[in-house]
Amino acid sequence: MIFENTLEFAKHLDLQDPLHKYQDEFIFPKVQGKKVIYFTGNSLGLQPKRTKAYVDEVMNDWANLAVEGHFYSEKPWWDYHERFADALSKIVGALPSEVTVMNTLTVNLHLLMVSFYQPTQTRYKIICEEKAFPSDQYMFQSQVDFHSQNLGIQLEDAIVEIKRRDGEHNIRLEDVLAKIEEVGDELALVLIGGVNYYTGQVFDMKTITAAGHKVGAYVGWDLAHAAGNIKLELHDWNADFAAWCSYKYMNSGPGNASGCFIHKKHHNNAALPRFAGWWGHNKERRFKMEQTFDPIQGADGWQISNLSILSLAPYLASVDMFDEIGMDALIQKRDAITSYLEFILHEIDKEVDSSFEIITPSNPTERASQLSVLLHGEGRSLFDYLMQNGVITDWREPNVIRLAPVPLYTSFEDIYQFGQILKAGIQS
Repeated sequence: MIFENTLEFAKHLDLQDPLHKYQDEFIFPKVQGKKVIYFTGNSLGLQPKRTKAYVDEVMNDWANLAVEGHFYSEKPWWDYHERFADALSKIVGALPSEVTVMNTLTVNLHLLMVSFYQPTQTRYKIICEEKAFPSDQYMFQSQVDFHSQNLGIQLEDAIVEIKRRDGEHNIRLEDVLAKIEEVGDELALVLIGGVNYYTGQVFDMKTITAAGHKVGAYVGWDLAHAAGNIKLELHDWNADFAAWCSYKYMNSGPGNASGCFIHKKHHNNAALPRFAGWWGHNKERRFKMEQTFDPIQGADGWQISNLSILSLAPYLASVDMFDEIGMDALIQKRDAITSYLEFILHEIDKEVDSSFEIITPSNPTERASQLSVLLHGEGRSLFDYLMQNGVITDWREPNVIRLAPVPLYTSFEDIYQFGQILKAGIQS
């Protein structure tokens, strides 16, 4: 498609967009009395209007049924999480038995590492990407420290970061594969963010997973910026495990529940360690209060505590919306609006006496709903100008702005208007 930097063209694209109507399903903050242009769905998604009804239903059941709500509410609390299985399995490319919801993201990654990071004195290394999200870095460090007392392994040896080449912003696939082969028999775990939070780079998860397995390592994925954003086929890719948050592209509310994937091949492995709790115990015998743990066969067997239903209700509202639309339609719109945003950025760059660089890969297969823009000759003042004029975006030191157009609630007109505000901010 040949794009145009005009309001008429943007409105024409919106008229042709079958998902444009979903913008009315969300509540937008306002700046100076006007609805904002919201580009931070990669940090916290907007609130769907339907969310309140899902939460109110739980509140009403609690008020009217109290403890009996566990079994007699319209959506009984004791199996509330099971309503996620079919829809979530479609979002992440899994079997329904391979997904569950529980806890929050880093908590779940720690719990999954109990099962899938089992270092020995000879096989103990973890491969991750350079500039992984800090929570992942802290997690790796603490996991290695925990095991080092018994194994004598050193932190600087155990964590292997795949680095960008000098002068490049993104990590090359061949460098990931070469590092996996180099570490070889010493590699215990590959755990990488499926989409890098800083640059927006999407990794080739299928190829990396196969490479990790080839040398005998487990392979897991932090899908914080991937779930609900890119096409995932976790079962077919043979990933061992994955976890994701629900409050970014899946719009479930701040700090909300995490989703987990554990491949079917591990469900019946009694030798695989895990931390246990009563909500992962055999569902049919859970309330018999037995002393010996008998895990549910499936991802639900990794649950520990009963779930926060008030947290799950907003997530279910969003997952139901995703199920209505389907990932294929979302990805088609995602690719179109991201490409249009890229075009607008380049057009504005031509029109003003300034320069900025998109550090997200230009190849559509290596990016999703995010463009990270490195500002040359511009600083924090431009970000402040955008915020003051109704463009909600994200600033990362020293001079990167992350822009995440979300297909559910970003319009083509939003992107055109952003370009005009950006130009005015640079010229001011």
